[in-house]
Amino acid sequence: MAMPADYDGTRLDDSSERANSVDDYKVTCISFIEDISHDYLAWVDRYQLEPEEDKKRRDRITSVISKTNEWIGKVAQTIKAVDVAMNDGIQKMAESTAGQPFQIGVFVNKQSGYTSSKPGIIQINVKAVGRNGRKTKIIEHYKDQQFRLESTAKVFLDETNLPLGEYDLLDVYLNLDATKAKQRDLISFTITVAEIENGFETDKRGVTTIIHII
Repeated sequence: MAMPADYDGTRLDDSSERANSVDDYKVTCISFIEDISHDYLAWVDRYQLEPEEDKKRRDRITSVISKTNEWIGKVAQTIKAVDVAMNDGIQKMAESTAGQPFQIGVFVNKQSGYTSSKPGIIQINVKAVGRNGRKTKIIEHYKDQQFRLESTAKVFLDETNLPLGEYDLLDVYLNLDATKAKQRDLISFTITVAEIENGFETDKRGVTTIIHII
């Protein structure tokens, strides 16, 4: 079971425009992450999962709260960067709530979820394996939007020659153009992968990663 299909994991208000200082805004957003986590835990309650799966999803949400607030407090240097880190955390909480029914991983510099990189062309390794012989493929995050991408710099995921086939073992590389990024920029992106059976999508999940440019 997943979160509502139209949920995009992004906070859409003007709090950042009203913030008096970066530090004040960090405090506001750290509190917001704590508050909204209760909504995701409530979704886990509704799913009435087996104890092991229930604990796994709750533990992941708890980990996201801790890591997100650490990035907001210690890594983000601007109001925009705080927004990027906060929205990354909200997206990850949604993913943690929905669970991961098939194997999927997204890696930058052999790290997942939270990583760092120098400016330039950053390689993203996407891996996935379906259940019971099903194939997997990269799909659009939303209609007419291949990827979710939010950044403090002008960056883009190269969509030319995207590996969009169905794979028994998905293990492909994408390029993130961060040549215009500078030290301390933050980049958050989501890759969405579907599980396919007989040409039809049976399930899908997104995996979100945040990069600190160093």
